[in-house]
Amino acid sequence: MIELVRTNDAVVISFVESLMRDAGIACFVADQNMSVLDGSLGILPRRVMVDAEKVDAARRILKDAGIENEIRKK
Repeated sequence: MIELVRTNDAVVISFVESLMRDAGIACFVADQNMSVLDGSLGILPRRVMVDAEKVDAARRILKDAGIENEIRKK
């Protein structure tokens, strides 16, 4: 899996998950339970991961949605 997005913003995570679901692209949110370690402050970022063969399509979807600044650099 390839990291598509890394952020502390729960709204961005939810939006990306929704976009991927609507496009039929499976994604996985890594580190979502790490908030236990930071006291639920949201200090530690969460990562949205997608399959390597779907990463180009996923990046295109985020760009079309206007959140290309959230895309993790290669």
